[in-house]
Amino acid sequence: MGTQTPFHPHRIVVLALDGLLPFELGIPQRIFGRAKDAEGRRLYEVVTCSIRPPGRVEAEADFSILVENGPEALATADTVVIPASYELGPVHDEGVLTDELAAALALIRPGTRLVSICTGGYVLAAAGYLDGRPATTHWASAEHFQRLFPKVRVDADVLFIDDGDVLTSAGVAAGIDLCIHIVRRDHGTAVANEVARRTVVPPHRDGGQAQYIQRPVPEPQLASTTAARAWALARLHEPIQLRDMAEQESMSVRTFTRRFREEAGISAGQWLTQQRVERARHLLESTDLSIDQIAQDAGFGTAQSMRQHLQTALGVTPTTYRRTFR
Repeated sequence: MGTQTPFHPHRIVVLALDGLLPFELGIPQRIFGRAKDAEGRRLYEVVTCSIRPPGRVEAEADFSILVENGPEALATADTVVIPASYELGPVHDEGVLTDELAAALALIRPGTRLVSICTGGYVLAAAGYLDGRPATTHWASAEHFQRLFPKVRVDADVLFIDDGDVLTSAGVAAGIDLCIHIVRRDHGTAVANEVARRTVVPPHRDGGQAQYIQRPVPEPQLASTTAARAWALARLHEPIQLRDMAEQESMSVRTFTRRFREEAGISAGQWLTQQRVERARHLLESTDLSIDQIAQDAGFGTAQSMRQHLQTALGVTPTTYRRTFR
């Protein structure tokens, strides 16, 4: 009779630096701390550490926080998260680590997953983790980031970038999107959606979605595209044309196309594909339907079409995805 494998939650260590932004610091605890399996066990253990012995860390606010773990906690991490800071000193100004920060980062074990939120990416870049890789940061810092770190392939037009073992996010709330994406990547759509519901945030904003740089907010008196999206979500299994969605808002196709991109940051076609991928993921995880049936229910029409879209979006086939997350 086999011995049951002991359950060990994935250990997330959040590095709190002086000048930290409280909102960004709280994101990992809020998102990862809510993820549970079917038996109610927490899937992640989240701890916070400093680069100094336990003690006070100054926040970019009218208060400081007391961090109970020193840099040695980094050596125990499965994933290290570095939130934004407004006091990075030579890291931000010259692209070099302080001796204290370098010594702390040296404790991270090889193979540990690295994650940055907003300007936390400066730390990863200064340490050389982003050399030759795609990365993002807050749009307002992107040009400076690229000048300072020319070896990094900076993309300022996305919410986050998943490059396997190194993930970076744009500013502020994009850190929420990235952390929910990580939960989805680790444990599937059902767990990620439950975390999103408890946190009262959208369950999925694609990493490639724009950062809304200098994009005006639609005037309240103007019709939005909300009704068209709700209409489409109820009919994902049917063929949906752009003109069909435009008719729901009594708009011309041209006006609807422009308005949709202004509000969603992506085209209506891209949005539809995202929703169909999400529907397929949910059905693969939660039902015993055949691949052909799921392809039809999600609106892809054929298993081959669904296979191509999931391969593009997730890098795996439907069969592999189901085997991983069922």
